[in-house]
Amino acid sequence: MRWKERVMYGRGPGYPDEFESTRIIGERQFKKAVELFDKATEQVKGKIDFRHTYVDFSKLEVTVTKEGGSTETVNTCPAAMGFAFAAGTTDGPGAFDFKQGDDQGNAFWRLVRNLLKTPSAEQNKCQHPKPILLDTGEMKVPYDWAPSILPVQILRIGQLVILSVPGEFTTMAGRRLRDAVKTVLMSGGTKEFDSNIHVVLAGLTNTYSQYITTFEEYEIQRYEGASTLYGPHTLSAYIQQFKTLASALITGKTLQAGPQPPDLLEKQISLLTPVVMDATPLGSKFGDLITDVPQSSTFKRGDLVSVAFWSACPRNDLMTEGTFALVEILQGKDTWVPAYDDDDFCLRFIWSRPAKLSTRSKATIEWRIPESAASGVYRIRHFGAAKALLGSVKHFEGSSSAFVVA
Repeated sequence: MRWKERVMYGRGPGYPDEFESTRIIGERQFKKAVELFDKATEQVKGKIDFRHTYVDFSKLEVTVTKEGGSTETVNTCPAAMGFAFAAGTTDGPGAFDFKQGDDQGNAFWRLVRNLLKTPSAEQNKCQHPKPILLDTGEMKVPYDWAPSILPVQILRIGQLVILSVPGEFTTMAGRRLRDAVKTVLMSGGTKEFDSNIHVVLAGLTNTYSQYITTFEEYEIQRYEGASTLYGPHTLSAYIQQFKTLASALITGKTLQAGPQPPDLLEKQISLLTPVVMDATPLGSKFGDLITDVPQSSTFKRGDLVSVAFWSACPRNDLMTEGTFALVEILQGKDTWVPAYDDDDFCLRFIWSRPAKLSTRSKATIEWRIPESAASGVYRIRHFGAAKALLGSVKHFEGSSSAFVVA
């Protein structure tokens, strides 16, 4: 029943405050990282090396070992998403009547699917037991719906070996890949690696290709198996390719670059409405204050300072080399020095507009004064970029009045 699934949505520890959840989770990760760092006794030392290549996973021959020790040559498939993909996960279910564990499909949704692309008999056989909902590997308009050429990479920093994988490996899939690579490295005959080698996976690296499950997990066709693009032997293909990378790493062999993935940068289609123009009320300009701090105000640590400015759509300039919000502290008589910006969790930039299609917008900047903040005189500044209807994008800035933190 759908209502039972709905109550299982994943929630953060600070729910319903997403900011508090982020703070709690980040603090926990930080504390564990510091603990591990402080307890570390092993020094990473040795060579720095890597191997990288591109592989077409849509038509890869893979040699797998069967029960009894014999081998068999199998193939990966063009990418496809199963019905259970649309069901979502246990803590984040999807819509409609899709279910996890579905290896049969649904007649109605098959009709809907066929309006987009009917999978070939060969594709259905290759992807079995996955019932195909979206035949993404064979859908080419306006461009490929899923990648076929993927980057695989192995990095070595002394006895630490990092496997750069372009997808999400399940726990057991990751263990099998890690163990296979470790076996190759330790049996290379060079004696560079011993039982002290550390092999780790770095997921979502260089590109994204959904999930990678074990053969057994694929057979069940839950969300992860339905999201494993290249068929039941996807993991075996990864293991085969990373064993090749590991072998090249220990022997010093140079690998071919492999087939190059298509460059789709100039072909991207966006369904996001472009910024038409920005505007302010008559008599105001971008960066002007809507709400200022009280004059000659004093705040203490832990207080929330909030100001608002007439602003413009942040998509005009993402400020990747700058900041939307800045807290400055006064040094001397007239020198303002940056103290906190977009990188700091205590400072929030909140953009809003009065109506969906309104050309007016405001930026609310909130600063929760940290306990570590120095006493002194501060001000809050806002930076942005506004687009005229027929003109170019022009940058602006604004500043609050000065206030004291004591």
